[in-house]
Amino acid sequence: MGVSQPVDDRTAGREALNAGDWPEAQRAFERLLAIEETPEALEGLGLAAWWLNLAEVVFDSRERAFRAYRQRGDQNAAARMAVWLAWDSAAFRGEEGVAKGWLQRARRLLDGRPDSPEHAFLAARAAVFALIDDGDPDEAARLAVDTIRIGQAIGSIDYEMVGRALYGWSLIATGRVQEGVHELDEVSTAILAGELTDRLLIALAGCYLIAACDRARDHTRAVQWCDRIKAHSAKWGLKPLFAVCRTQYASVCMWRGSWDEAERELTHACDELAICRPGMTAEGRARLGELRRRQGRIEEAEELFERSGAHPLALLGRAAIALDRGDRQTAVDLVERHLRRLPTSNRTERASALALLIRACADNESAPDLARARAALGELRGIADAARTAPLLASASLAAGLIARAAGDLDTARRELEDAVDWFLDSGAPFETACARLDLATVMERLGRSDAASTELDRAIAELTRLDARGVLTLAQSIRTRLAAPRPSSTAAVRDQHSLTPRELEVLRLISDGLSNQAIAERLRISEHTVHRHVANTLTKLDVPSRSAAVACAAKRGLL
Repeated sequence: MGVSQPVDDRTAGREALNAGDWPEAQRAFERLLAIEETPEALEGLGLAAWWLNLAEVVFDSRERAFRAYRQRGDQNAAARMAVWLAWDSAAFRGEEGVAKGWLQRARRLLDGRPDSPEHAFLAARAAVFALIDDGDPDEAARLAVDTIRIGQAIGSIDYEMVGRALYGWSLIATGRVQEGVHELDEVSTAILAGELTDRLLIALAGCYLIAACDRARDHTRAVQWCDRIKAHSAKWGLKPLFAVCRTQYASVCMWRGSWDEAERELTHACDELAICRPGMTAEGRARLGELRRRQGRIEEAEELFERSGAHPLALLGRAAIALDRGDRQTAVDLVERHLRRLPTSNRTERASALALLIRACADNESAPDLARARAALGELRGIADAARTAPLLASASLAAGLIARAAGDLDTARRELEDAVDWFLDSGAPFETACARLDLATVMERLGRSDAASTELDRAIAELTRLDARGVLTLAQSIRTRLAAPRPSSTAAVRDQHSLTPRELEVLRLISDGLSNQAIAERLRISEHTVHRHVANTLTKLDVPSRSAAVACAAKRGLL
């Protein structure tokens, strides 16, 4: 009985792994190791512990397996452990430097050796690091092509399709959306046809498909694959992949205006990742922070962005909050900091940052800032024209409309903003559509088309009310109050006018147009400190707590 037990436990461990019975696999390999420590048993225990989120067991088992394989002279197996440890270091501990060290060790061990599954595993994992951590889609594409080549050479359809999913994602990141989608379609067909057999690689290929669809704003495909990967993960107990999938699915829900569902998915995903993969929580927190910002829950958003560290979404979220508060310069600084970190080839990721930079610069209306905004628009237009997706075309039209409005070219601004509204509607993005309608309403108002402005405002307010987007809703309602208010003709209105100085009224009107203190100072050729003093005096005289409340109060009294 004692002689046959190790053999039985090896068989039991492998069968349990194949069946997705991770606790039984753990027990079988622990029994083996109690009798004799072998690298195979350590590797099996590490894999079972990986699925069970037992981080300390994972690192201990895999590091010992790495050393044992090295002592045996099995360089391929040692390299396989090194790639796993690279992934673990990033996912469990957020240690990117350590992760890249393990990847380099794997490269050294495999250098000059014949193509193998370990070569494909290394190339695929390195491609993910290049794309997500380094933001370098060109390097990611090169590594993805290498994964495809190795998969074909060793006859592994699983690795070939993982490589194609990464290649499609990389192409989309560079703005070659249609080419990337063709690659993704082939991968999806192979998965649905049952050509792939490795459960982990099936799940990874699906996750890369979802991430690529999210980058391309192809939400129909993203939803379909989220549903499939969630079902696959639930069936086999793949909790880490399920949590990542929920994060990606939540971004689709947010875009489509299903904010309650997005909140549920993000909250659960963040809770799950905090337990099973702490190093991967930043993106979920940053996306939840963006949802909080849209809901007008600014303090919660700031806290979430702060906890997300240097994640790109958190950086852009902090920039958006600064712009919401009228701190244009901080917003510009944060966006430009983000853009400096991104290669120009990473086009679809740069697009959202460029759009935010354009809004910040156009809000100021100074000649240097308008020049900066136009330069950014040139890059954004190029990205949108190459990708030809509705969300990117909408973003470019919106940016062009903001610049035209700032420059006083109201007819061009109207046309561009109308196009932006139409593109966002086609994209199924209610929040973005409502915000674009607000910008269009201000242009219609300045053109003297009050009825058209009111129509856009009413549609925007209806959608913002449904979404409970409180921050933007307050702004929209103040604009509607201003439009609805009678012009100052009564004795009371005249009396109110006299309570504010002409300069204070002038500053208040510019605030109602959405200008920051700095932009007002430059427009009126006065110091920002003076503008701040006028604003403070106005709040005191009108007995209101904020700039937006001052605009609403003044509009109600017919002062604007």
